[in-house]
Amino acid sequence: MNDAQHIETLEFETDEGLGSKARIGLIVLQTDQTIEHELSGLLRGEGVALYHARIPNDTEVTPETLRRMEQDLPAAAGLLPENFVFDAIGYGCTSGATMIGEERVAEILREVHPAAQTSNPLSACKAALAALGLQRIALITPYAPEVTREMQDNLQAVGIEINAVATFDQSDDFVVARITSAAIREAILTIGARDDCDAVFVSCTSLRALPVIAEAEAQLGKPVLSSNQVLGWHLARLAGLTADRPDAGQLFKTHLVTHS
Repeated sequence: MNDAQHIETLEFETDEGLGSKARIGLIVLQTDQTIEHELSGLLRGEGVALYHARIPNDTEVTPETLRRMEQDLPAAAGLLPENFVFDAIGYGCTSGATMIGEERVAEILREVHPAAQTSNPLSACKAALAALGLQRIALITPYAPEVTREMQDNLQAVGIEINAVATFDQSDDFVVARITSAAIREAILTIGARDDCDAVFVSCTSLRALPVIAEAEAQLGKPVLSSNQVLGWHLARLAGLTADRPDAGQLFKTHLVTHS
């Protein structure tokens, strides 16, 4: 027999694979250009694995298009394989969680992954403010006023005091992802300078806020939060990870507030 045609069977060993410390799943909007890049940095670490699935969404951001994502959420969650045994799974849309409802988002994710902890940027923002012991914030969004108002109402309903609101007033998600980090920094410094705001929350996973958080905090002397930052922090803490990210602001020095 010609040795070149012989296929030898090799011996091998297996281990836990990637994610020996934590396996985290992320559902990303089809039009999002930012969240994967920012969360990959926030969640990097030995033994930590991050897996993505994309969900269809409309480029135009309106209450109606955001609510329509609910019908595709189960299929998107199913694209994250159940046998990966995820520690935590996040739905990466702040305005979508606002319109669909945080509990409904969590319910859908748990139907597919019953053992996983779940989050979204809106729930993560609330958890972050609780961890920092803050209630008075300034809110920055890229959304049209009707979407911004819904988010403002949602946060205020749980006792968060919003004393300043500003928006870039864009309904096109492609445009939102192209707003510069410098423009976001200037917005943070302008609205965050108010004495009646103890923190700033920059909403939307498409906005490139993460690169300017530490600098803005240093200038303002108060915490600055963003959708991707709070979601990355919340998923990490839910998965049992405690690492700090000095370039990601004060939040990563804190732990979850637990209620007995």
